[in-house]
Amino acid sequence: MESTTEQPRNISGSMQSPRSPSSQPYLSVSVTDPVKLGNGVQAYISYRVITKTNLPDYQGPEKIVIRRYSDFVWLRDRLFEKYKGIFIPPLPEKSAVEKFRFSAEFIEMRRAALDIFVNRIALHPELQHSEDLRTFLQADEETMDRFRFQETGIFKKPADLMQMFRDVQSKVSDAVLGKEKPVEETTADYEKLKHYIFELENHLAEAQKHAYRLVKRHRELGQSLLDFGKAVKLLGACEGEPTGKAFSDLGTKSELLSIKLQKEAQQVLMNFEEPLKDYVRYVQSIKATIAERGTAFKQHCELAETTKLKEINLDKLMLTRSDKVGEAEIEYREIKAESEEATRRFERIVKRMEEEIVRFQEQKTEEMGVAFHQFAKGQARLANSVADAWRSLLPKLEASSTV
Repeated sequence: MESTTEQPRNISGSMQSPRSPSSQPYLSVSVTDPVKLGNGVQAYISYRVITKTNLPDYQGPEKIVIRRYSDFVWLRDRLFEKYKGIFIPPLPEKSAVEKFRFSAEFIEMRRAALDIFVNRIALHPELQHSEDLRTFLQADEETMDRFRFQETGIFKKPADLMQMFRDVQSKVSDAVLGKEKPVEETTADYEKLKHYIFELENHLAEAQKHAYRLVKRHRELGQSLLDFGKAVKLLGACEGEPTGKAFSDLGTKSELLSIKLQKEAQQVLMNFEEPLKDYVRYVQSIKATIAERGTAFKQHCELAETTKLKEINLDKLMLTRSDKVGEAEIEYREIKAESEEATRRFERIVKRMEEEIVRFQEQKTEEMGVAFHQFAKGQARLANSVADAWRSLLPKLEASSTV
């Protein structure tokens, strides 16, 4: 697959010329040239990741590295662990069916999704300064392998985070459905946020399901027209003029329309169904962040309560002039410091999420607007093409039927 040259974007996402001396800071990444390596169960796809930037923390204006899917998982895991409260962009899932894992369509869909993933990070005002992002975009393969396989704290392998996502999504769902009664925020804004995210996930999933059916319908209709075209041409070969010629033209038109339908099905898949599926994954990532916020709130409440108990105990010991006052004072100061840090951590998550939901909604509005516009244009183009094709045949078919 040929690589595409993409003009760099500045941190706001607008196009930026790298040659201009007055250029704003920019960081642009392209994921290109998927190549299958290895055989059997050890086989995998590698990608060229091309980085163009003028940020001073990077090694130069352009860097090309080779990465595989597990490297992208490593980056996502690290960011999720370090940037609590930020909606970490989602990754495309692995194919559950072995025979589709290396199909051209699946490989291209994954490449496009990985490109979106890393560019969302590169354009994020906080994430773009991540040390882990710089490692991902610049380290050689040997160094990247070492980072990927070494202990990273909580997560020892990529599957751990995916399991954590499933676990926290289940916990959030249980809490919303009333199956659990954890210590939880009850502010109106927080409840509104959770309701919005859960409703959005349902609506996106429903839209994506019907987009999938539309792709399937286009493909089935295209195949039917192809089969019909072949059959009609064979029928025309058995007829004399002008009926035989009219049938042959009908068959040819059917075959051409079949090609158009298959192409449109692919366009709907890549430019409409996949963006919808991507946002379903995005919402699931946000739900994981909501669960992290719930954990932080619980820690904040529990430590605040423990601090109060330690303070009461200290006051009692001071009144009785106990010889344990010194030890109790140390414990109180330690737990108070820990409680204050938990409070700051929770407040930082809340602040980040307030900023993130605004960014997410603006991004969703723009990207979904483009997807729906492209979809409508494609459907209108296809409808006109089909109508013109059938209309052009009418005079010949009418002439042959009156002979």
